Amino acid sequence: MKGFSRKNLLFSLCGLNCGLCTMRLGGHCGGCGNGNQSCKIARCSLEHGGMEYCCECPQYPCEKYEKIGEYDSFITARRQKADMEKLRDIGAERYNAEQGEKVQLLEYLLSSCNDGRRKTLFCLAVNLLELSDVQSVVDQLMASDLPTVKERAVYAASLFQKAADEKGFSLKLNRKK
Repeated sequence: MKGFSRKNLLFSLCGLNCGLCTMRLGGHCGGCGNGNQSCKIARCSLEHGGMEYCCECPQYPCEKYEKIGEYDSFITARRQKADMEKLRDIGAERYNAEQGEKVQLLEYLLSSCNDGRRKTLFCLAVNLLELSDVQSVVDQLMASDLPTVKERAVYAASLFQKAADEKGFSLKLNRKK
């Protein structure tokens, strides 16, 4: 969108964790302000002085957030509001540091445990779980000493599913039917 740019390419204006997105990791998206798609939230930001995050707006959460989190597209939208609140509570610098750690863990998972069928699962799990949960899974994987990528992939998937079950959520995208 013309005139719209972002400093933080890990966390979007609207609360998506771009650093953990399959589209961005695959080189198909440059993030907010670096693509050619129009976005009603980016347009709104420009109209309100170019805020870095929607949660900085005195009108947040507005009507644009009424249905956010009900359905996912290529990345989970379930945590948008919660992540915005977390960013507001702990500050952008601390939030971004945590996201940076999650990105590193995701990179490890994709380079060491992805059998070609787990990218979306790993992105969802790292996005939805707390950093400590993701770190625990990676620690268990590293300690397992499994010899093949396929074995590590199956084990990682089972560990993430167990963690998600304990938290009470699914590691599948909520698609609109």
